Amino acid sequence: MLVELSVENLGVIESARVDFGGGFTALTGETGAGKTMLVEAIGLVVGRRADADVIRAGCDEARVDARFTRSDGSEVILTRIVQRGGKSRAYVNGRMATVASLAEVGTDLLDIHGQHAHQRLLGVPAQRGALDAFAGIDLSDLFDARDRVAECEAALAAMGGDDKSRAREIDLLSFQCTEIDSAGLEDDEEDVSLDREESLLTDVVRTREALLAASEAIVGEDGASGPLGAALTGLRSVDGLSQWAENLSGLIADLVELGRDMRTRGDAAEENPERLAQIRERRQSLRDLRRKYGDTLADVRHFGVEARARLDLLEGWSERVSVLEAERKRAHEALARCQRVVGGARRKAAPELAEAVQGRLKALAMAHARLTIAVGDESTDPAGDAVTFMLAANPGAPALPLSKVASGGELARTMLALRLVLAGEAGTMVFDEVDAGIGGEAAVAVARALRELGGAHQVFAVTHLPQVAAAAHQQVSVVKTVRKGSTTAETVMLAVEARAAEIARMISGGVADGTATAHARDLLASLGSDREGN
Repeated sequence: MLVELSVENLGVIESARVDFGGGFTALTGETGAGKTMLVEAIGLVVGRRADADVIRAGCDEARVDARFTRSDGSEVILTRIVQRGGKSRAYVNGRMATVASLAEVGTDLLDIHGQHAHQRLLGVPAQRGALDAFAGIDLSDLFDARDRVAECEAALAAMGGDDKSRAREIDLLSFQCTEIDSAGLEDDEEDVSLDREESLLTDVVRTREALLAASEAIVGEDGASGPLGAALTGLRSVDGLSQWAENLSGLIADLVELGRDMRTRGDAAEENPERLAQIRERRQSLRDLRRKYGDTLADVRHFGVEARARLDLLEGWSERVSVLEAERKRAHEALARCQRVVGGARRKAAPELAEAVQGRLKALAMAHARLTIAVGDESTDPAGDAVTFMLAANPGAPALPLSKVASGGELARTMLALRLVLAGEAGTMVFDEVDAGIGGEAAVAVARALRELGGAHQVFAVTHLPQVAAAAHQQVSVVKTVRKGSTTAETVMLAVEARAAEIARMISGGVADGTATAHARDLLASLGSDREGN
């Protein structure tokens, strides 16, 4: 139930805060006063589309806060902020949220029936949904069966096209798999290792010459070891230079060892043109694979795995197709069973719903209306998805789809009658001018219906009809004032006498004379309000 609504800078509303009770609340006021802005505000906090044009002139943003109580007694506060640039922010219990999550929460809290909502009743989905709700039809098995059929069809489509297309794909995949398999890829870094080895083999001659030349310079006949040995002898011949002699001796030993090691390595370095040719051929083969199947050898190996799986699938095509076709047959059989169950339930419930709505229409001053509900033919539409509400508004007239025969007032009353029939758990419903296009006896009937609906639900209705306002449990008046050239709307929860004055204004078109006031009191007394103590 909506218990509190706070609105800032929305349309003509600069600032308003209203506390609501249960039952039926009428929202009244002169045309353009801002009644619909209250409905707009409620719509914003339950995730409806935000339009920057609704922001009050001169303001950067509009804000709406709404406090609800759930049936379990818990509270939830929804907040929506619309900015001039078109951006929107949403909060649930003070925590940032997406507009989608706001709408998800709001869907469970209230249902808004604006003038466009009446038009949705003309569509097959809304009419089918109403029938399913009335009959309590569980569609989960039907949806699952349809999903399973779609999965089987998709799997069969993925098996390949005609025989020629499949044969061409098998040939291509066979070639690709053979090429990748024959490469014997085991190391994702093989191309890097081969690059290093090729560099070494390419430089083998220069490597050997450099090592032997360096060795000759150290330990050859004219190498450095000879003069260094003579210097060592000289140092040893002089007392007191033993430390220098020892250091030079160690240096000569290390240098000789280095020279001999380089000679050994140089003598061992031999050209291997056969290995070099093998490496270059292998590297070219790997480059060709990467060019065709991936940027790296790991990509090539992954491609090969996928190609092999696809090839195995196509080569086992006949067997796999047989399995899938059997699964598809079972899926279609299951779907047919679900369709028969759902279709049967819809066809059984259709006349019951039609009779119930028709009874409500009689109470809404459409005494001669005849409503039938057509469900799709069992042979061509076994699930009965094609649901059409047929209305004959006048005696002798043929029953035709609502979209072809219903006036605005007839459509509004048909929707209201349907809501009365489908009324379930207590919740909040908002009607924006559900009484459009009606008057007299029909207005009284709609007023009584809204009051009845308010017995089990919290109901809000924007209305211009005094009969509807008088039937409300409580009444909020939206008053437009002009201060210093700026228009502002204010909301007032009306007490008994104030309600009589407001209803008198609605009756007389603004001239609340004694006759209109007396009539207003008569309406309040006759249509009654068990909550007039507001």
